[in-house]
Amino acid sequence: MSTPTTYNPDIPWYKQLSPYHWFVFFVASAAWCFDCLDQQLFILARDNAVKALTPGATGPEQTNYSGWAMAIFIAGWATGGLIFGAVGDRIGRAKTLAITVLIYSLFTGLSSFAANIEQFMIYRALTGLGVGGVFGLAVALVADALPDAARPKALGMLQALSAVGNVTAGLCAMALSGMDPMVSWKYLFWIGSIPAFLCIFIMLRLKEPEKWIAAKALSKTDKTQSMGSYLSLFGDVRWRKSALFGMLLCVSAVVGLWGIGFFSNKLVAFAIADSLAGQNLSPQEVSTAKQWWSAANLIVLNIGAFIGMIAFSKAAHRFGRKPVFVVAFLAAMAATIFFYLCFDERADIWMSLVLGICQLSLFAGFAIYLPELFPTRLRSTGTSFCYNVGRFIAASGPITLGALNKSLSDKAILALPAGYTDAMKNAAELDAFRSAGCYMSSVFLLGIVALMFLPETKGRPLPEG
Repeated sequence: MSTPTTYNPDIPWYKQLSPYHWFVFFVASAAWCFDCLDQQLFILARDNAVKALTPGATGPEQTNYSGWAMAIFIAGWATGGLIFGAVGDRIGRAKTLAITVLIYSLFTGLSSFAANIEQFMIYRALTGLGVGGVFGLAVALVADALPDAARPKALGMLQALSAVGNVTAGLCAMALSGMDPMVSWKYLFWIGSIPAFLCIFIMLRLKEPEKWIAAKALSKTDKTQSMGSYLSLFGDVRWRKSALFGMLLCVSAVVGLWGIGFFSNKLVAFAIADSLAGQNLSPQEVSTAKQWWSAANLIVLNIGAFIGMIAFSKAAHRFGRKPVFVVAFLAAMAATIFFYLCFDERADIWMSLVLGICQLSLFAGFAIYLPELFPTRLRSTGTSFCYNVGRFIAASGPITLGALNKSLSDKAILALPAGYTDAMKNAAELDAFRSAGCYMSSVFLLGIVALMFLPETKGRPLPEG
């Protein structure tokens, strides 16, 4: 792609930043951190919101509504990424970042005012549009604005700080665990609307990177250097190859996380319910305990995520992007299988730490690697395409896991002896869910296949052309 550049390992990346560089890093990291806060608040509030908005529905019907709410949110996320990635290359990263933060903040807040399930679905789809645009814009902004020598580790840290947003969501849920769950979900969405205030600081002080300004000027005189054009992205074999195989790289991890990883809480919920049985607790006390432990599990998972992302960033800087990705994909697959097979009681919550380290470390790799595959004029477009197209496929992940689980569960129940008890049926269904998660973990191997067609970018400047 380009010739290697020289790095000085004796100077820490953070000492190479000016005050304005730090401001850019803070704004981009905060936008992504709050974006992740909104994602996790939705995961924590979703089921209770659906129950409150569908009081006449049965349990299976409400589970179906929850699945559709997740699928619609992820589809909106993917659509927003494709739209705002290109817009960011065309009109500027700073302006577009302000728009996306405002969108996800506004519609997260409005979700709490939904009068019925239909309104709730609409608000979640619109929230997804804003959420989807932030990642590509934030990493493109940092990649273009910060010094080349500081860029990889700064981007790894930006992604690692997303865990702070996730942990904050868990702490908020824990703080509200004593409230009526039919009401507390509203407060969680109100908290998610706070990032709108960040837009003020973005629009007042954040400037477009000089690299983007130069590319924009060139595009006005050279029509072959069009900004934010999908036609240009796929019309040149260099960028088309990076876009298609970069997309498959992301699909592997996104489906693994949203289609399998975030549904591991079903095993956690079962373990929590089992540990609370026989303690003569009131329904309110049981509800409070379940909410508290679900939030605690989320926090443990994201502490692991922070550790894994920092480790990936350091390893990628030392050994290169591709070999570290291979190790990370294999570790993610192994950790997922281990979790689904072995998580059995509340004391096993440490396994969530391992799952977070292994599954979410991959996302630090995306923040570092994807901007290194595309030129300035297509950096936000290409990064957003790779990172977000996988969301459309990931939107089917919960449905695929559910269908596989149902198929395996039906077979397991048919194999039970006549006169089986409810306990035997529940155990068979849980074993089927474990098997479904293990089978689906093979999706991580897709990332290793994609890497075979992508370049190593360690020590190389960002591409242009």
